[in-house]
Amino acid sequence: MSVIELHKVSKHYDDTSALEDVSFDVDKGEIFGLIGPDGAGKTSLFRILVSVLLPSSGSAMMCGHDVVKDYRKIRTLVGYMPGRFSLYLDLSVEENLNFYATVFGTSIEKNYDLIKDIYAQIEPFRKRRAGNLSGGMKQKLALSCALIHRPEVLVLDEPTTGVDAVSRKEFWDLLYKIRQEGITILVSTPYMDEASRCNRVGLMQKGKILKIDKPGLITKDFHRPLYSVRSTTSNYRLLLKLRDYQWCHSAWLFGQDIHLSLTGEPAVTEFENTARAWDDTGDIHRIEAGVEDTFIELMPSTS
Repeated sequence: MSVIELHKVSKHYDDTSALEDVSFDVDKGEIFGLIGPDGAGKTSLFRILVSVLLPSSGSAMMCGHDVVKDYRKIRTLVGYMPGRFSLYLDLSVEENLNFYATVFGTSIEKNYDLIKDIYAQIEPFRKRRAGNLSGGMKQKLALSCALIHRPEVLVLDEPTTGVDAVSRKEFWDLLYKIRQEGITILVSTPYMDEASRCNRVGLMQKGKILKIDKPGLITKDFHRPLYSVRSTTSNYRLLLKLRDYQWCHSAWLFGQDIHLSLTGEPAVTEFENTARAWDDTGDIHRIEAGVEDTFIELMPSTS
């Protein structure tokens, strides 16, 4: 059963298009991830879904309710954690949580079983002002406040941005536990490695959905030969050389390596023989495409 349904949702700001005909469904109990860089339109889409922004066109349903006509009902069914920390900095951890519980007509005690795994990690600091918390602790407090009324859908806008790798892993472990409570989770992130943690992911760029599939299948349509290449001197100089290579389809820096996709299989033997003869070429090996490679491959279709 679909808990979230979008049909050709668009949003325009004067001459700027933030969203263009976005359509997808999210099933009950699913963790659905929107993956894309800053400016892809993720935040605008989430604000429409939680009824704080009106779409320019199209329709969106949340738990069977129209996000425009039934906005009051939507706000009781959804827990929303915006990208920027938005709790009261001068209130303590405990005061923030009590405030949000009161707004939704509930109490910490009533729904403590839902947030205990999260709140237990910050409860020793319950008297500390929210403004004095670390990034990871702010993240857990915001999540506790979004869950305190036991929503049917949890909407998280880039919740792991700006926190360390350990906190990111802990956060996703918490999301799995929340999902076991039957809560549907819609989450956005600029981190491609988090795609594998979702049941399904949508790749988003320039206000459009490029592709939606299960993480293990998102790369299945990448058919070009792909290589990881590393320079013995300068990766940047080698990158420019590879981009000028006659059989190069695309070449991008990936950490300490360069990912090079060739125009087709006939170019493989010639490339391997040619590249290994270059003085500045070190390690060369063929690799399987990842989510980031697929994303780059799809990007030209939005231009």
